Amino acid sequence: MKAAKLSILILTTLLTNFSFSQYTDLINSNRPGVSRSAFSVGTNVLQFEAGPYILKEEHTPLQNEVSGFGADFLVRYGLLFEELEVNVQGTYQNDTFTDNRSAIPSESKRSNFKSFTIGAQYLLYDPYKNADDKPNLYSWKANRGFKLKSLIPAVAVFGGANFDTKDNPYLGPDVEGFSPKVMVATQNNFSGGWVYVMNFVYNRFTTDYPEFNYILTLTKSINEQWVVFAEAQGIDNDLYADNLFRFGGAFLWDKNFQLDTALTFNTKDTPSVFSVNFGGSYRFDFHKDKEIAN
Repeated sequence: MKAAKLSILILTTLLTNFSFSQYTDLINSNRPGVSRSAFSVGTNVLQFEAGPYILKEEHTPLQNEVSGFGADFLVRYGLLFEELEVNVQGTYQNDTFTDNRSAIPSESKRSNFKSFTIGAQYLLYDPYKNADDKPNLYSWKANRGFKLKSLIPAVAVFGGANFDTKDNPYLGPDVEGFSPKVMVATQNNFSGGWVYVMNFVYNRFTTDYPEFNYILTLTKSINEQWVVFAEAQGIDNDLYADNLFRFGGAFLWDKNFQLDTALTFNTKDTPSVFSVNFGGSYRFDFHKDKEIAN
C-alpha cells in the first residue's frame, strides 16, 4: 500500500512539472488555432508550425466574392531564458476576386502576404512556478477536482514589427513598411486536460488603419494523442470588422510532431467566411536542463 502511494506521488509530481514548465517533453504547438500560448517552447528548441488553407468569401450587399488558398507559418526559438521566445509569423494568400455587379463578372488575381511579423515573447508571470502542488494521497477526486488557484493565469507579453509591402491588396491604402504589433497573452491550465488561452492584440497602430484583435481559445485533451478546440476571434478596424469561429483538433504523432485541422466561419454576409486548414508542427529539440547544485 505504501509502495502504491509512493508511485502515485512520483507520477503526479512528474506530470505537474511536465505540464507547467516552459519546456515540455511533448511538443507544445499553438496550432490549429491562431492564438498564442503564454509559454515559450523552451531554451534551444527550434519549432516550425505551418499549414495550407482554402478560403471562400461572399459579400452579398456588394455582390463580390473571393476564392483561393494560402498558407500560414510560425517559426519559434527559445533564446537565453526559459521565459523568452523569438519568432517569425506570416500568412501568404493567393486568390481570385470576382465582381458580380455587372452582367459579365470581372475577375482579378491577387497574391501577397496578409501579414509578416518578427518579434519576441516573454513570460511575465507563471503561477505554477515554485507552486506547492503536493498531491492528496488519500483522495483521487481532490487531485482531479477544480482548484481555485487555477483561475490565476500565466501572463506573457509580445512585441514585434510588421513588414508590409507597397500596394498590398489585403491592407489599407498607404499601409507599407514597418509598423508595430503588441500583444498580451494569458493561459489557464485547469484539471482534466482543459486549457484556456486569451490574446489581446493591438496591431499597426502607427498607420491610418490600426487593428484590435481578441482571441479566446478553449482546448481539451481527449487522451494522450488527441485534443479538440474551440475558438472565437474578434477583429476591429476601419476596413474590416468580424467575429470568426473555429473548431478543430490535433493528433500527436510523436513527441516532436503534431498534425491538425480546423474549420473557420462567421455568421454574417459582409462578407461570409468559410475556410478549411490542415497543418502540422515539428520541433528540433536541443534543450538541456540546467544543472542545479545540491
